Amino acid sequence: MSTTPRERNARCSIARSLDVLGEKWTLLVVREAFFGVTRFADFRARLGIAPDVLTARLETLVEGGVLARRPYRDEGQRQREEYVLTEAGAELKTILAAFVAWGDVHRPSGFGPSTVYVDRDTEEPVRVVFLTDDGRELAPEDVTVVKGPGALTAAAG
Repeated sequence: MSTTPRERNARCSIARSLDVLGEKWTLLVVREAFFGVTRFADFRARLGIAPDVLTARLETLVEGGVLARRPYRDEGQRQREEYVLTEAGAELKTILAAFVAWGDVHRPSGFGPSTVYVDRDTEEPVRVVFLTDDGRELAPEDVTVVKGPGALTAAAG
């Protein structure tokens, strides 16, 4: 029995993640949220993004559980909503750090890193690594990718 690409992608963690995070601008919105941006106008100003595109990205991030809406009201103004990272959104920090590390090596700007991840207490730089359960660090070339229990078998796909 053959499976369709849609069925195969439904089992794939990467494909499911891209349903929420895969549009242009999405991770940049998340980046700004890590810098403390919460309001629509501030996202627009910082990113230079069209309002309809920003609206769509924020909606996808809310529906995907990455951001949550929170009401606020400035004095003399009507109530509005701001966007804050959820626990799932906060867990994207590692993903953004991996993008930064890759981009700094393979797509350098010539200006140096625009973002540096540091230890909150010591401000010493940190990096994303592969660790075994017993704490050994592995180089990327020492890590291989294998199918997990949710993958389709060769006979099924």
